Amino acid sequence: MIIKTKKDIPGHQITDPVVFMQRRKIIKALFATMLGAGISPSWADNKAWGDIKPADLSAKALTPTPAELIKNHTNYYEFSFNKTDATSLAQNLRTDPWSIEISGEVEKPGIYYLEDVLAQQNLQEYIYRFRCVEGWSMVVPWIGFPLASLLKKVSPLSTANFVKFTSIYQPDLMPMQLNHTMLEWPYVESLRIDEAMHPLTLMAVGLYGDILPKQNGAPLRLVVPWKYGFKSIKAIVKIELLKKPPLTTWNKFAPNEYGFYANVNPAVAHPRWSQSSERQLGSGFFTPRRQTEIFNGYGEQVASLYSNMDLRHFF
Repeated sequence: MIIKTKKDIPGHQITDPVVFMQRRKIIKALFATMLGAGISPSWADNKAWGDIKPADLSAKALTPTPAELIKNHTNYYEFSFNKTDATSLAQNLRTDPWSIEISGEVEKPGIYYLEDVLAQQNLQEYIYRFRCVEGWSMVVPWIGFPLASLLKKVSPLSTANFVKFTSIYQPDLMPMQLNHTMLEWPYVESLRIDEAMHPLTLMAVGLYGDILPKQNGAPLRLVVPWKYGFKSIKAIVKIELLKKPPLTTWNKFAPNEYGFYANVNPAVAHPRWSQSSERQLGSGFFTPRRQTEIFNGYGEQVASLYSNMDLRHFF
């Protein structure tokens, strides 16, 4: 069935969805076919944008990076430090069946099968900028649902201040886990509860109108578009709501280089390189580097989350 929703998110970042749900098949929706047929986008509520008209927003539409680049340029260090090798190595990952354990400061802890979670969600396509701390960027058409809609179903307690995510641990299939590289496994990331509940924070299960490829984090990954890519943890198996902030993988490894917040900020350089500009994947040799935007261009939506914070200290 076709599900149309309205959210306080710019219309050029959300397009109309189709959902086709079957147990053990997760998604078989051909969004690309739907969009190619000329179905109009579902625009965000005008109250979030004043007097801006949909026509004005459509002029700012993002052009997705070619699918082959998105699928073959990934940082998946459980498999390899090489961005292209992960594409083939990840194909051995077991992703079916898949369940998510939700625990901690919630009223309804438990282990939930992914297909049961998705059966309760309205999937949409979200076209988001993606910015890596390494200084490259892309535009990705994700398919997913707001993390907030999942968390609300397990009823967070008032004591839940942080959300911790843990990735899959399969050392027999993930060679870098078996070799005990510099990073500790399984991979761990975290958000503040208000960041997790923000409508832009996404749980992705697909991209480019199809099921999420294994090298891109299948079957379930986090997407936080205003933060550097390492925050968007792949292959999530556990979600914990906590009173205090947990240690996260990259922040624990090098806290002076990879902050807990990891908000995209051109004014805060990585100790070994500038973050003031970025290389857009798919751009030509002579194409100028893109100037990095604060919060990756999503400042109007998320800056209020950090209104009383020193973004140089809390990087």
